Amino acid sequence: MEENFLVPVDGSDPAIDALDYAVENYPDASITALHVVDPSEFSSASSIEGAATYADMVESYESTAEDLLEEMSKRAAEDGVSIETDHVVGKVARSIVDYIDEHDIDHVIIGSHGRSGATRVLLGSVAESVTRRSQVPVTVIR
Repeated sequence: MEENFLVPVDGSDPAIDALDYAVENYPDASITALHVVDPSEFSSASSIEGAATYADMVESYESTAEDLLEEMSKRAAEDGVSIETDHVVGKVARSIVDYIDEHDIDHVIIGSHGRSGATRVLLGSVAESVTRRSQVPVTVIR
C-alpha cells in the first residue's frame, strides 16, 4: 500500500529541506506539498498593490501560493519525483492538522525554523503544534 506523505511548505529554507528530505527518502510514496494561506496576513496586505477588497487579497495570496507550489513541484521533478500540491486558507497549524485528518495522510514531514527560548514562546511553533496535535507520525527537519 502506498503511503501518503504531507510536506507543509512556506518557501523557507527549513520547508524546502523538508521537501528535499521527503523526495530523497520516500520517492515512491505519494507526496503532497501543502501551503497554508493565513488570513491574519491579510491585515498587512496594504503593501499589495491593487488589493482593495478581501477577495482581491485572497486572490493575491492564492496566486502567490500557486507560484510557490509550482516551484516545489519543479524542485521535486529535478529528482525524478512527481508530487501533488494543494493550498488552503486558514490558521497554519490548525489547517495542517485538519488536512491530515481529511486527506488520509500517513506521515508528515515538516521543517522547523529552530527558534528557541523567548522567540519560540512569543511566536509559537507550527512544527511543535502540528507534532502535538497530529494523529500520524511527524518528522521535523532542522
